[in-house]
Amino acid sequence: MPDLLAPGLPDKLGERLTREDYKRDFREQRAAIREGESWKLERLQHFEETNDDSREALRQGDWPAVLRLFEADRDALLRRARDEASQGTVFHRIRVVEEPLTPYVQWELHWLRLSAECGHSVRVLPAAAVAAAEGDALLPELILLDSRVLYRVLYTAAGQPNGALRFTDPHTVRNWAAHLPDLYAAAEDIQPYFDRAVANLPPPPAA
Repeated sequence: MPDLLAPGLPDKLGERLTREDYKRDFREQRAAIREGESWKLERLQHFEETNDDSREALRQGDWPAVLRLFEADRDALLRRARDEASQGTVFHRIRVVEEPLTPYVQWELHWLRLSAECGHSVRVLPAAAVAAAEGDALLPELILLDSRVLYRVLYTAAGQPNGALRFTDPHTVRNWAAHLPDLYAAAEDIQPYFDRAVANLPPPPAA
């Protein structure tokens, strides 16, 4: 297994972005990518997604509605995968999971499994695999776009989006551009993980 000890990420090297500034900058940076790879690392086990009907259905405990809403997005996911392929771009997702799964992660894994079915790159990494890298602090929530810009996505204690730190320092970006593929290589494709650990679970409680 590759060395999964994480590189440093000093806050002082990042530029603090509000939520709106982060969303705008992310869209502009991602739209400019051609023939490049990007990466997303998710570590927290609970988020408060906003403006998401399926997330609201989970809050209400309506699991059949969650699954219907996910399936309704299949065509959009297929189109996005085709568009990325035509531009030569790949967006890899690495989802760290703790078991037993939180209701949020169980919900998200259904979405990520569907995304993978539609051609997106998704793998699952057990929390035990990164325990030595964490110590007293969890790995950050990260997005790396084309080895050019790195975002540490920020959340409140309740899991609500709270902007980001934007890193463009070449040394910092280069270190994480080398590390994230190692995490991805150590992870498991989502489909076999889903079949083994998620498919037969009862619906999660409202959360």
